[in-house]
Amino acid sequence: MENNEEVPPEEDAAGPVPPDTPATAPDPTPLTTPVKPMLAITNGDVRPSDVARIRRVIDNAQAVLLDSITAFDRLINMAHAARAVVIADAHRWTTSTAQSGRPNGSHDLTEFQWSDATAAHEGFIAELAALLKLPEGSARNLLTESELLQYNLPRTHRALLDGDISYRHAQVIIDNALALPDSAMDTYETEVLTDAETLTVPQLKKKAITLRELSHPETSRARHTTAVKDRCFGVHPARDGMAYLEMTLTNDDASAINDRVEAMARSLRVTGEERTLPQLRCDVAVDLLLKGVTETGLGAGVVGNVYVTIPILTLMGKGDEPAMLEGFGPIDPETARRLAGTATGFHRILIHPETGAMLSFGRDTYRVPKALRRYLEVRDETCRFVGCNRSARHCDMDHTTAWQYGGETTFSNLAALCGRSHKLKHETGWDVSQNDQGTLTWTSPAGKHYATHPASRIRPPLLPPDLTPPPVKKPRIDHWAQPLTYATDTPF
Repeated sequence: MENNEEVPPEEDAAGPVPPDTPATAPDPTPLTTPVKPMLAITNGDVRPSDVARIRRVIDNAQAVLLDSITAFDRLINMAHAARAVVIADAHRWTTSTAQSGRPNGSHDLTEFQWSDATAAHEGFIAELAALLKLPEGSARNLLTESELLQYNLPRTHRALLDGDISYRHAQVIIDNALALPDSAMDTYETEVLTDAETLTVPQLKKKAITLRELSHPETSRARHTTAVKDRCFGVHPARDGMAYLEMTLTNDDASAINDRVEAMARSLRVTGEERTLPQLRCDVAVDLLLKGVTETGLGAGVVGNVYVTIPILTLMGKGDEPAMLEGFGPIDPETARRLAGTATGFHRILIHPETGAMLSFGRDTYRVPKALRRYLEVRDETCRFVGCNRSARHCDMDHTTAWQYGGETTFSNLAALCGRSHKLKHETGWDVSQNDQGTLTWTSPAGKHYATHPASRIRPPLLPPDLTPPPVKKPRIDHWAQPLTYATDTPF
């Protein structure tokens, strides 16, 4: 900005501009001079033109920053579009070379439960999840979204590639297009994209749901019957010893549950009750779920079992080290002591604060399958495949080095694997090794390495030295080392 711009005569705090001052006089305060405090204006030290110029500079700077935010946001959207192309192409290449997902002929083919195509597909999902640090379900959804953008929703992909819509906007469009037949897809996409770049995500979601209802050839009753099959229940950990309870259920059931909880909560608002209405709603729902019985009698006498790992000094009230609640993380010492003292159905596993040794089990319990499994469930907490969060209590205890290849039934050769991860290990090209600290190192068919660590710091009981020779690992060949034989026809 030039310093000699024309400034019309005007009044400032010190009075009118002297008449002998020409209108085109150069500004006496160059921009390189530090600006005086705004209070100095009242003393006549800073002209109004200085203030106006400073404000213009600030406004211009803000405009530049806002434009930069917009530019980076468009780059992010473009990157999402490019990633979708690469993911879809990588999956197409993987399934076209399905045999490369199999381990080298160490297994009898009659043992495989997955087809070659299924093994390649599931192996790619696992690779994608590990690569992007996503849960398996999220990676599966990402692949579905990428393929729909690549092959079924070209205009949505182009809008994302141009940066006109965000990936969250694209996900809304994809989510409502999933169940549409091909005959309705084109009309739906054209209409939902109209003015989509000017809508917020909630506004677009409302529009997409309406268009889906109008575009879908199937009756709402038939679609509801299908949707009911996807009802689910989940619990997710939160901060400060709290958690989220989530359910996906029918509207009528949700409405009835809400009405019953609301009525019961309001009936408890009597004189002397200090709990708020939201607290009462939560407490009523907890009591119903923990102590209620279904119409068939299911639930009577059934209690939930959890594992709480408590340092012994904390349990004795002489320490404040947090305890660990399986699947949720740290809980405060007072809650841990209450659970240990009142819940008779709990398995209490006491841990020495210095050595980490389990004090409630004998030192040779590794020979007892039930006790060894209990130790591994506490040590692993979840499935030990990359990114998997399924509870160890519902997993297989897998020999890291297979028994037929010299593997031992010992804590350093066992780890929790859910059914799907167990199949991945045996039916695809994934390989794994384990060290004495329980760390698993996974090697994918593409040759990438991922480590998973025990959830607990518990150390195993002391064991006799292992005098057996090291196990012989099964041979494997990296079939994924072959070059990519085709290129995508969709430009970035």
